[in-house]
Amino acid sequence: MVNVNGVRLEVQRLPAAAGGRRAPVIFLHEGLGSVSMWRDWPASVCAAAGRDGFVYSRRGYGRSDPVPDVRGAGRLGPNYLHREALDVLPELLGKLDVQAPVLLGHSDGATIALLHAADFPVTACVVLAPHVIVEDLSVQSITKVRAAYKSGGLRQQLERHHSDVDVAFWQWNDIWLSPAFRDFDIRAECRRIEAPVLAIQGEEDPYGTMDQIEGIAPTRGPFAWQLLPQCGHSPHRDQPDRTRQLIVEFLAKLP
Repeated sequence: MVNVNGVRLEVQRLPAAAGGRRAPVIFLHEGLGSVSMWRDWPASVCAAAGRDGFVYSRRGYGRSDPVPDVRGAGRLGPNYLHREALDVLPELLGKLDVQAPVLLGHSDGATIALLHAADFPVTACVVLAPHVIVEDLSVQSITKVRAAYKSGGLRQQLERHHSDVDVAFWQWNDIWLSPAFRDFDIRAECRRIEAPVLAIQGEEDPYGTMDQIEGIAPTRGPFAWQLLPQCGHSPHRDQPDRTRQLIVEFLAKLP
């Protein structure tokens, strides 16, 4: 556990097999993710890339401290991704003594990576199925997820990954389906990113289209993207080997 602003966050360190001195990889999970939900894929990326890594669970996820009154006074605001990227993540990196990392995020975590890279120095930014705007498709799919959670099946699947599964689910689901979040748009921030960016999108992603990738469009740094056929919202689960290969090749070209 690492204490960040009075909140204990679950953190796992992944030493590279080669023990290199390159910038470490920080893995940022999705809206219902956690350290354990990444499984062993981050370790395989670090080993293949020859870089150390860190995986952490945001507040309310995994074994990190919960959010009190998550559906009341503790409910997330429309700026929750900005707060994580600009307030929490810099503090955590300081505690880990990490400077200019490689950020590797999925879904919500990809959005956090982009927001952080727009305002802080990073070596590179890798985003899997990022969200830069809220699409109708996203809202429709997340509404279906709410029904699946209420029916019990999804809740049972998530319970083993979160100390308080209701906190983990509702803090994400409530804000995404709130009218206040429909105007979320970080395309302007993305254009400020100077570090190299790699974006990977699944062709069959039920939560987002290529509009998300095209919306990144940094004007200062290099930008590469890859659309994966027969792939949904989680490239690292649907096509783990191909996704890892793309990332390792991208990182190998960095100075």
